[in-house]
Amino acid sequence: MIALNGVRLTFKTFPNGETLVDGGEIKGLARENNLLDFKYGNDGDLIKLMFVKKHLDEMQSKVSLLVRYMPYSRMDRTEGDSVFTLKHTASFLNGLGFEEITVVEPHSDVTTALLDRSKAEYPTSLLLARVMEETGFDASRDFLFFPDAGAQKRYSKVKGFKQLVGFKSRDFETGEIRSLELVGNIDTTEFKAIIVDDLCSYGGTFLRSAERLREAGASEVYLLVGHCEDAVFKGDMLGSGLVDKVFTTDTILDAAQGTERIRITEIGGILS
Repeated sequence: MIALNGVRLTFKTFPNGETLVDGGEIKGLARENNLLDFKYGNDGDLIKLMFVKKHLDEMQSKVSLLVRYMPYSRMDRTEGDSVFTLKHTASFLNGLGFEEITVVEPHSDVTTALLDRSKAEYPTSLLLARVMEETGFDASRDFLFFPDAGAQKRYSKVKGFKQLVGFKSRDFETGEIRSLELVGNIDTTEFKAIIVDDLCSYGGTFLRSAERLREAGASEVYLLVGHCEDAVFKGDMLGSGLVDKVFTTDTILDAAQGTERIRITEIGGILS
């Protein structure tokens, strides 16, 4: 999905798969200063983004970019034979010459380091207060749980709460978690826990985290993530009974995909 100044653009496809871009639609929406809202669905969306930006360049318009989910953000390093695809994706976006790039919930600082004139927004931190209110979270006895040190660093501005951190061993090639342990002092039983992270796919990490939290005495476990992929509906997490409810945004999913077990908040109302 690509929106120009708040209006979603329409694209058509030729029989051979090439994209037909409506230049008249773009011209009718263009201003002197423009915002492109980019919601990644597949790699073809990057090509569409390029066509739109290049057409706006020909109109001598200034353009900023909002990236709802940064493609390839998990591949933020090389390990083994893996390709540093985030670096190449960032290079592609830099080559388009945006005035500014705002990234929602980057997986790590590597994303903003690679992108020119970029900044990050963290709606998860803003949603946390709403989740706490809805779940009856008691800061004096309940815990925030970060699945790894990276998540704890990402949300380091969240202070004043009891925290637990996961220490996990993962097979980088397969993504499989070999083990996960809780780090922190649990001084109570029958507590609530909110797992906080940036991205949920099938939910394997969070299912393992919920298991450990339940074993440690958690009576209720909730998950708050900035991004949630369609794969969450195919994994075991939602039906496991270990995670009571998932809270996320529409950076990847659509709001209409929400269910009793997953609350999807439209991001447009919470970004600064």
